[in-house]
Amino acid sequence: MRRLFCLVCVLCGLTTIQARQRQIFDADWLFLLADSVQMSEVDYDDSAWRHLNVPHDWAIEGDFYVGNPSGASGGALPGGIGWYRKHFQISTDPSPKGSRFFLEFDGVYMNSTVYVNGQEVGFRPYGYSTFEYDITPYVHQGENVVAVRVDNSDQPNSRWYSGCGIYRHVWLTQTHPVHVKHWGVYADARVVKGKGRLDIGVSLDGAGTVENTLLDSNGRVVGRSRGLRSTITVTKPLLWSCDAPNTYKVRTEVKVRGKVVDIYETTTGFRDFRFDPQTGFWLNGKNFKLNGVCEHHDFGCLGAALNEDALHRKLTKLKAMGVNAIRSSHNPPTPELLNMCDTMGLIVMDESFDMWRRRKTQNDYARFFDEWHERDLSDLVMRDRNHPSILMWSIGNEVLEQWSSAEADTLTLEQANLILNAGHDESTLAKDGELSVQSLLTQHLAEIVKRYDTSRPITAGCNEPSPNNHLFKSGAIDIIGFNYHHQWVRDVPQNFPGKPFIFSESVSALQTRGNYMMPSDSVYVAPKEWWLPYTDPSYMCSAYDNMHASWSSTHEETWDVVKHTPYVGGQFIWTGFDYIGEPTPYGFPARSSYFGLIDLAGFPKDTYYMYQSEWTTKPVLHLFPHWNWVPGDEIDMWCYYNNADEVELFVNGKSQGVKRKTASKDDPLCTAYHVGWRVTFDPGEVKAVSRKDGKVVCEQIIKTAGAPDHIRLSVDYQGQSTIFIMAEVVDRDGNLCPWAEDQICFIYEGDGEVLGTDNGCQTSMDRFRVVPSVDGRLPTPHRKAFFGKCMVVATGNGSITAKSATLQPGVVTFTVGNKI
Repeated sequence: MRRLFCLVCVLCGLTTIQARQRQIFDADWLFLLADSVQMSEVDYDDSAWRHLNVPHDWAIEGDFYVGNPSGASGGALPGGIGWYRKHFQISTDPSPKGSRFFLEFDGVYMNSTVYVNGQEVGFRPYGYSTFEYDITPYVHQGENVVAVRVDNSDQPNSRWYSGCGIYRHVWLTQTHPVHVKHWGVYADARVVKGKGRLDIGVSLDGAGTVENTLLDSNGRVVGRSRGLRSTITVTKPLLWSCDAPNTYKVRTEVKVRGKVVDIYETTTGFRDFRFDPQTGFWLNGKNFKLNGVCEHHDFGCLGAALNEDALHRKLTKLKAMGVNAIRSSHNPPTPELLNMCDTMGLIVMDESFDMWRRRKTQNDYARFFDEWHERDLSDLVMRDRNHPSILMWSIGNEVLEQWSSAEADTLTLEQANLILNAGHDESTLAKDGELSVQSLLTQHLAEIVKRYDTSRPITAGCNEPSPNNHLFKSGAIDIIGFNYHHQWVRDVPQNFPGKPFIFSESVSALQTRGNYMMPSDSVYVAPKEWWLPYTDPSYMCSAYDNMHASWSSTHEETWDVVKHTPYVGGQFIWTGFDYIGEPTPYGFPARSSYFGLIDLAGFPKDTYYMYQSEWTTKPVLHLFPHWNWVPGDEIDMWCYYNNADEVELFVNGKSQGVKRKTASKDDPLCTAYHVGWRVTFDPGEVKAVSRKDGKVVCEQIIKTAGAPDHIRLSVDYQGQSTIFIMAEVVDRDGNLCPWAEDQICFIYEGDGEVLGTDNGCQTSMDRFRVVPSVDGRLPTPHRKAFFGKCMVVATGNGSITAKSATLQPGVVTFTVGNKI
């Protein structure tokens, strides 16, 4: 009898839960890169279209070309107009009194028009907004067709690579006529006098009663409430933090005549945080720096198409460096980023726009701003406001409204990028005693945010540090955010009394993994001034921390300011990973950035370990560069370390001296953050030994590599459905050959596919992803080694054999699940 009772309860539970059915809608789309109005029609013949799953980015499959209108800043990849179509079945009869159907797109870049059964449902220009359409009036029982026109033909429209297409997830939701509206639960979780206070607001479509249940991370009920507006108090809440990201779930049940007709779940979390004008950032009573990075949304060779494994790989590598905060530069992020930051303990600055009314590129969002900004900003806040990881909203990045007059319309895209940080005349700043149109617009955007969330402060990334910046003058910016201008930090308390401060964007150092410009104690600025061209036949930058853009600094220089200035709440370094586009300081054939601490393939650059030595407690001893040079050359060897007092360097067993971190003019190769030696290269080995109180902490040996002998494959990261495999060219003893540039082909056998190849080289013209040729054959994926390394990304269960004309092959077998 008890077993029968349990079965009935389970079936009843399934019946009520199925009142809302939300399913991923990514599989089995059809795609064509072409344009015709007939493509929206139900009976259009799409039998010859390409079959694929979304998320999808068609641009990443194209060729890099100097004539592509996106320009090098946009990645030099193609745009165009594409159509997606999907045939799907509905088994129930949709009607106002029956089931309701909603189609949600997490992001389509850009200018998307959605049709259902040949009827236009809606248009959305902003490529980063999530939007939902009620398609109930357009669907019927049986087969239906959704068609999406994506127009990314008007280029340039971005200062970085945007991607093209339905590049984030799509969802189909079926509900009862009475249901929680889209983003209709606001769970405002705060800590008040040591207790957790959760104020819940619910917006319903239709009339019903509401019951809320609060569950902890183990699924235990810790509170209940009723009504559209209610409060739950938790006596001893488990707080959300970077070290212990505790989350709660609000289960909202909607009932009609006592029957559950909708269940809606919301993630939230309790935390007590503040930004203090004197002492910086505090979370749950702990004072620490925001050690953040800015991130664009592409995944290197995978393009802009969302891949959860690639995203988790990014965050995992950044967190291992000591990163505790992410800035979603410069647009609304994918929801999966926020979900991961919630559970991984990463603080988020959630950003809305890169421009307002004044455009930075010819066809950017400024042309839509007046009509769409309120909808897009409102949707961002309503979508994201329950995430405990978000601790501030940013309403803009380097917008030209900071000044009275700062036109970029007549400049090239590269010039527009540079002039933003070039400095502006006092006459372009706000005047005392009046609020300009720009200041009023700032207030307006802040009011939109506070309409939907009052629990978080508002900031903006500003590269005009004067207090007469029109945005600052508005009084609507809660946290003063500087992009660069570390020299102005000493004046912040006087210029912005009573205001907290952070670096909303910092550093912009320039680095190519594996390339070392000596002497390393010389600092190279590229370009020296924004209006001057910069050329170098190598199209590379220095992997020492000794090269930066004209408006920026080295990593050590800015970190020193952040570390030793109590009122600086932290920084967001530009950037964590390299990204496609904006290849400062070069133009084409450079097509991806040099700013990252990790290259485009996901390989850490050397400065990654400087931050790891400063931001983590894990033992760090990182000696660089390699030990393959011309005999007799003078080589600068650097070392990042922690948990030790000193480091001694040995060349072929002979000591080169003991060094300690210190900022002294007597030893220009040593700073407060690294030690260095200028030594004569002699083949063999170089060894670093770190010691504390005379005892050895760590050792590292780098040997001179012999002739390239074979390819070594190893798993860099393995996710739920995607695997990242590193290929290294090594000598017969397994030493990395740092100058190797061998062409490596990847032979795949299994039930998945190769998604792409990469090597971190900013000027490689090889396609990231191979596509079928005209005769239908799939070329073999390949990539040259770049300073001895490259990467292949694959799915499924299988094996990859890496081959080269002159090297012994490498093989790796893997199991990572199947494709969608």
